[in-house]
Amino acid sequence: MAAESSNPRTVEEIFKDFSGRRSGFLKALSVDVDKFYSLCDPEMENLCLYGHPNGTWEVNLPAEEVPPELPEPALGINFARDGMQRKDWLSLVAVHSDCWLLSVSSYFGARLNRNERKRLFSLINDLPTLFEVVTGRKPTKDKPSMDLGSKSKNGVKRSIEGQTKSTPKLMEESYEDEEDEHGDTLCGSCGGNYTNDEFWICCDVCERWYHGKCVKITPAKAEGIKQYKCPSCCSKKGRQ
Repeated sequence: MAAESSNPRTVEEIFKDFSGRRSGFLKALSVDVDKFYSLCDPEMENLCLYGHPNGTWEVNLPAEEVPPELPEPALGINFARDGMQRKDWLSLVAVHSDCWLLSVSSYFGARLNRNERKRLFSLINDLPTLFEVVTGRKPTKDKPSMDLGSKSKNGVKRSIEGQTKSTPKLMEESYEDEEDEHGDTLCGSCGGNYTNDEFWICCDVCERWYHGKCVKITPAKAEGIKQYKCPSCCSKKGRQ
């Protein structure tokens, strides 16, 4: 029997499906590891490891139907068994199983909206991967970014410590993209070119960029400003 098919639709249902299949893999790679190892005979045909929504696992041939009802797991895991150390082979199977779990969840989540997909991934990401469990690695905590700067044109404020405060717009560009985007930006006060090793701040009114030192704004002070107005815009408002 190939992968058990269910039809989860909501974030909670898809995560429950993910968790059940993940539990099946964990059993195969830990409690039932000797049985799993013996079933993956290199003399057999292409074998796959399946995790089922009810928390069980199965080693079997891939689905005969083309295309299959669900994404297929890694094919032929048995062929590499005797050519590697046991722990390395189990780690390899764990990595491929992690990939399959994500692909199945993505398949079921195809009709979710952006916020629902984000919530689903957040739930999944809170669990250690099979690879981390099998190898005994602890999930690493996110390291704070060392990016310097202040406020990008898509509405995210950055302090010098790398902490972020999101305004309604979301920042998805990488550090390199930001540098390319602002490479030709000039300071509205001194006319100097943008560099990523200096603190900059953008005016919410005129959208001009300024060196923090030119407008006497520090990273710490910028964190407390909800809407920044440059000296020029402040003086214009005063004259009206």
